[in-house]
Amino acid sequence: MDRPIRIAINGFGRIGRAVARQWMLMEAPRAFELIAINDIAPIETCAYLLEYDSVYGLAPAKIEQSERALILNGHSVRFSHQNDLGSTNMSDIDVVFECTGKANTAYFSAAGLRAGAKRVLISGPSDHADVTVVLGANGHVLRDQKVVSNASCTTNALAPLLRVLDDGFGVMSGHMTTIHCYTGSQPTVDAPRGAALERNRAAALSMVPTTTSAATLIDLILPKLVGRVKCCAVRVPTATVSAVDLTCQLARPTDALALIEYLRTACPGILGMTDRPLVSSDLKARPESLVIAAPQVQVMGQALVRVFGWYDNEWGFSARMFDVAKKIL
Repeated sequence: MDRPIRIAINGFGRIGRAVARQWMLMEAPRAFELIAINDIAPIETCAYLLEYDSVYGLAPAKIEQSERALILNGHSVRFSHQNDLGSTNMSDIDVVFECTGKANTAYFSAAGLRAGAKRVLISGPSDHADVTVVLGANGHVLRDQKVVSNASCTTNALAPLLRVLDDGFGVMSGHMTTIHCYTGSQPTVDAPRGAALERNRAAALSMVPTTTSAATLIDLILPKLVGRVKCCAVRVPTATVSAVDLTCQLARPTDALALIEYLRTACPGILGMTDRPLVSSDLKARPESLVIAAPQVQVMGQALVRVFGWYDNEWGFSARMFDVAKKIL
C-alpha cells in the first residue's frame, strides 16, 4: 500500500487508548493514520483518560477536543458515540480495531464491515472471527479474511514461546501459569461479578486463582500441541505487566545455557529477553509479546524445562494489533 493504513478504534478503553498512545509515538512518516474513534462515553472523559493515565503517565502528545473530534498534536480524529458501529460511515477505513471487548456475536463482530470498512481486527478472543492469529505462532494462516481475532494477551505471550520450543526441541507436555495483573473485569470491592465466585472478590486485595482464555486458544493456534499443554491463571494486585511461568517436558535434551541462547534469537520482535534481575514494573510499555527472563530459565535433568517471562498485557498486545493490521490488507 502506497499510503498509510487508515484505522478506526471502536471502544476507547484500556486497549483502545493504548493503541492511540502507540500511534502518537510513531515516528513520521507513520505507517498508519488514525481517522476515527467510536465510544459511548463523553468525549471529554475520553480526552481526559487519554491525556492522563494511571499506568503510563502523561500522554506523549497535546490532547485537545472539539464537539466531534479528538485533536492529537494537531491531528483531528473524528469522534462518534454509537452503540452499533454499523450505523456509522467507515467507508474511508481500512481496518477497524474492535476494542470494546463485546465481539461475542457475529452481528457485533462484523459491525465495522457493515459500516463500510475493509477489515475488522478484534482485540481479544472471538468465536465469530474468520480466523484467530498470533504472530510468531500461526501467522501463516492469514489469507484474505475479513474479520480477524488477535487472540488474547496471554496467548500472544505463550503461543510463540511454545512454537519455538516445539520447533527446536519438541514439546511433549507442559503446564503454564500466568501471573496476571487485575483488569476491569474484576471488582474493586467484593461484589457480584458472575458464576466464578473467586472473581467476585476485591481485585487489589488478594491473589485470585482463576482461568485463562489461553487454555483453549493454544489448542486453536497450535493444533500440533492439542491436549499437551494446560493453563491456569492467578490474578495479582498489580495494575499492569503480567508473567508466563511455563514448565514443559521436551522430546530432545538441552541445558540452560543452550536453551537461553536458542530463545534469544528464536523469534525476534515477538520474543525478547533480559539478562537483568528485573521486577514487573521494569517491563512497563515493552512492545514484545513476551520478554524472557534469562536468569529464571532452568533445566531439570536433561529435558524438563522451566521458562519464565514478562509481558505488558496492554502495551505488547496493542503493538501486535498494528503488526497484524499490516498483514491483513
